[in-house]
Amino acid sequence: MLPQIRRRTVASVPDWPGIPPLLARILAGRGVSAPAQTDLSLKQLPPPDTLPGIADAVDLLLALRERAGRILIVGDYDADGATATSLMLRGLPMLGFEMPGFLVPDRFVFGYGLSPAIVDLAVAQGAPDLIITVDNGIASVDGVAAARAAGIAVVITDHHLPGAELPAADAIVNPRLQADGAGHNLAGVGVAFYLLLALRAALRDKGDEAGKAPLADLLDLVALGTVADVVPLDQVNRALVEQGLRRIRAGQCVPGITALLEVGRRDPARAVAADLGFAVGPRLNAAGRLDDMALGINCLLCDDAERALTLATELDTINRERRGIEQGMRDAAMAYVHALRERSSILPKALCLHDALWHEGVVGILASRVKEATHRPVVAFAPAQEAGLLKGSGRSIPGLHLRDVLDRVATANPGLLHRFGGHAMAAGMTLATERLDDFTRAFAQAVDEMAEPGLFDEVLETDGALADDELHIRHAELLSHAFPWGQGFPAPSFDGEFEVIEHRIVGERHLKLTLGLPATGGIIDGIHFNVDLATLPKPLRRVRGVYRLEVNVWQGRRSPQLIFQHLEGLAR
Repeated sequence: MLPQIRRRTVASVPDWPGIPPLLARILAGRGVSAPAQTDLSLKQLPPPDTLPGIADAVDLLLALRERAGRILIVGDYDADGATATSLMLRGLPMLGFEMPGFLVPDRFVFGYGLSPAIVDLAVAQGAPDLIITVDNGIASVDGVAAARAAGIAVVITDHHLPGAELPAADAIVNPRLQADGAGHNLAGVGVAFYLLLALRAALRDKGDEAGKAPLADLLDLVALGTVADVVPLDQVNRALVEQGLRRIRAGQCVPGITALLEVGRRDPARAVAADLGFAVGPRLNAAGRLDDMALGINCLLCDDAERALTLATELDTINRERRGIEQGMRDAAMAYVHALRERSSILPKALCLHDALWHEGVVGILASRVKEATHRPVVAFAPAQEAGLLKGSGRSIPGLHLRDVLDRVATANPGLLHRFGGHAMAAGMTLATERLDDFTRAFAQAVDEMAEPGLFDEVLETDGALADDELHIRHAELLSHAFPWGQGFPAPSFDGEFEVIEHRIVGERHLKLTLGLPATGGIIDGIHFNVDLATLPKPLRRVRGVYRLEVNVWQGRRSPQLIFQHLEGLAR
């Protein structure tokens, strides 16, 4: 079934000083109603003391600083966790703390979060006075209890949704503990950054020299973790990401980020949010998926450019291995989906996939790929390291809160899920292998009960059409760098019909196009990645599609190019 193309409704294009009409139209289509909402400066950020639990955390940390207590950071094995860990390791010494240690659980041995086993490991390595979790901990009831029993204080910084029971930590900093307050959409690295800001404010009030610490220097890490974790880019997150990108483009970032951009063939001087999301984030995540996230953290902590490039190259090699594993898994998953489509023209509302040969570190990205191809919530399972268990990772579609779906599954089926947690769009879970069929039925039922009518009809929203004389390099440059685009604040896209002058296949499955612009007598290049060649008419003379206007760089020349998200050939 072809997706519906729907144009965003804009009653009138705002006339805002200094904002070109095209950009004003795009912003209005994203709910921006006043020029103040375009402010990406740090001064408009909500103050750090607005986050729940942050005052208790500051008091505890300042008391620990007075006695030079030892701190251990316990992070997560994804890019958000890695950047949050690196942020704390760089930021706390700037505020006068002793250099912390860090632990990131090996996902194949310890699983996720602050577990009792991680506490045992911390004690064996020399018990710290305080554990600070970053991007995890809100569900670590048993782990916090184990730490407290060992005489270790715990401060949780997290952004995941809390469950029915909160851990008995000494302090919990999590914007999700209040219904809809300041920083509600912060990533884990954003929450950690706010804790550093609150500490600096308290030190400034005391007249401490560390109250002048230049914490804005750490915004490159905040930007990377925020984009990579695909949290909504509300005004707070847009400001954090934009300020971080400005530092990256100016060469004022950690050498590891520059190196990861370079191995990803992206120009640091022109970096945009998509470069962090599609070039840097996956290479950093690859370490946690297949190896040890300590490699990624060490890359972000390295201050030597040559050494950072060596570490980034290692991460790139791991990412290439991940791609190979993922491709085999994707082929198997899409073969299953194809078989479902052959049996029925309508896919089930929820998809559960499993293969005994799949890699548990890659099921999350597999679920994402299948979700994109089917517009269905997807959970993919692989055997866990612990015998008899499956590790699952799910991805959802807009309008269906995945963690809430899992909560309904767990409530209706006590004991089915050993563990689960996550966000609206992504979640993880563990269950017994023999309960997979039970979960598949329960998941389908919960989705059916919670999904609104029409949710599974794929709709591509666009910002309307662009005239031929609007398809130029100035607009491409403007749209690329005007704002950080991403989750909840999508990059501008347009729809239109074009005459095909030439076309060819490049890289096996990518359709390269030369398109005519009759109104100007010009042409423009276009490309559609991973095209289904069987759906294209022959000869291909005219196409209709949804596209982004972007900048193509070839041999030093910058030109406009259409990147098609959806493309269909027209018979006429």
